[in-house]
Amino acid sequence: MERPRLQRHPDGITAIDTEYMRHGLAAAHLIAHEGRAAFVDTGTAHSVPYLLAALDELGIARGAVDYVILTHVHLDHAGGAGQLMQALPNARAVIHPRGAPHMVDPTKLIAGSIAVYGEDIYRTLYGELVPIPASRIVETRDGQRLSLAGRELEFVHTPGHALHHHAIVDVAHRNIFTGDTFGLSYRELDTENGAFIVPTTTPTQFDPEQLIASLDRLLAHKPQALYLMHYSRVTDVPRLAESLKQQIHQFVTIARSHRGAANRHDAILADMRKLWFELLRRHGCTLPDAQLEELLGTDLELNTQGLLVWLDRENRH
Repeated sequence: MERPRLQRHPDGITAIDTEYMRHGLAAAHLIAHEGRAAFVDTGTAHSVPYLLAALDELGIARGAVDYVILTHVHLDHAGGAGQLMQALPNARAVIHPRGAPHMVDPTKLIAGSIAVYGEDIYRTLYGELVPIPASRIVETRDGQRLSLAGRELEFVHTPGHALHHHAIVDVAHRNIFTGDTFGLSYRELDTENGAFIVPTTTPTQFDPEQLIASLDRLLAHKPQALYLMHYSRVTDVPRLAESLKQQIHQFVTIARSHRGAANRHDAILADMRKLWFELLRRHGCTLPDAQLEELLGTDLELNTQGLLVWLDRENRH
């Protein structure tokens, strides 16, 4: 195994590349404070050796990890949690109450993922999901706080990407770990104008009104930095939030415009790609289209699928 790719941030926070699909796509975060530590998200089962190696490199004992916090239970964020917990004798898993049952018994998560990807690709991407004993799980309430050696972490329910999603506010330092609520911001797309950001509307629980309301809840905390799994630390929060809100409205317009199209999938995907590439050029990005497609193609496909599920749900109401 290669050494873990670590990026050290202020306030005792370290991003660890989970090596999911490619470098720089997904980061677990480690918060270290007064000799104790907490993970926020874990990546997949294949990511666990990198997380444990990161502890070794940072000089943190496995017994010093108090929490494994999952923003939500999509497998790129939570698939490795069970295996990681086996290696951390004192840790408790901190999970939204809607997500906790799926980590105690991951049967439905596994079946759903195999239905989407097929068993071979599922195993390649995610490995083996290990259940977490219910006795080691803390289910959060909206607004609840936990202490990491005196460092207050507040849990804020943030639906819109997923109903079982919460964000974690690092109260004293005005940081928020946003999971997928605050979108995706890949470092390859940074320019002299700063970070570029896009929403993630992955199936099956995307809801535009909920997502915008969740963004507003996060903004009310006046964060100075946000930690995204995809990928790590961003600042300039008001500008990025406004971009996300505008894009969510544009996604809704795109989806509704193709409501009756014979091939809604291809039409929505094409319009979303056009929107993102135009926004990137306006942002000063000079990467060739082929490289942008490589970086964003999977997200375009997943977003399209999520918009289709949402559109069908809207049509039924």
